[in-house]
Amino acid sequence: MLGLTVDHLLYIVRGAGWTLVLSLMGFVGGTIIGLPIALARSSRVWALRAVSSVFVQLVQGIPLPVIMFVVYFGLSISGFELPALVAAGLAMTAYSGAYLGEIWKGCIEAVPKTQWEAAECLALTPMQRLADVILPQAMRIAIPPTVGFLVQIVKNTSYSVVIGFFDLTYSAKVINNSTYKPFTVFTIAAVLYFIICYPMSVMSRRFERKLKRA
Repeated sequence: MLGLTVDHLLYIVRGAGWTLVLSLMGFVGGTIIGLPIALARSSRVWALRAVSSVFVQLVQGIPLPVIMFVVYFGLSISGFELPALVAAGLAMTAYSGAYLGEIWKGCIEAVPKTQWEAAECLALTPMQRLADVILPQAMRIAIPPTVGFLVQIVKNTSYSVVIGFFDLTYSAKVINNSTYKPFTVFTIAAVLYFIICYPMSVMSRRFERKLKRA
């Protein structure tokens, strides 16, 4: 079929499975560090804003393939041998955390000022204001851009090929090297990326429409 065997197709599909694994690692890890970054960036404490800003600017100022390369080979030179999956996961976590932190910072600041003032009038502590008043509203605002960014995470996992991680792009490259059918192989890879990303894009647009109606 299309000059490829069933084994070739299964190999590419297996690569797509590892793409999903790496995407999940990046999103979960990015969520764990992204929320504290968002809170720190919105904090009134200068030191927290400064440290979180440096992290965000550093990560956003370096291309993701370079971050993966530095994590994988840099730690190896330092004596820490990491599997390609772990190194790629750490790089994706840093990348996702920086961008999600900025996205969620904007969502927190998008909560109307009157809500902050109302929470203060209720004599709530700063933590209670965030947990009970601000964050629930910010989470509602954050759903569309967060789902949209998840699509970017899936597509950016393709950069892990620079450290030899077995994902969809890497598997397509291997099959192409053995079959010499680049158009067919990478068209199949593109279709698989589309199958993964399109439902999330649809979800993001639906959330945006619901938010506008609300």
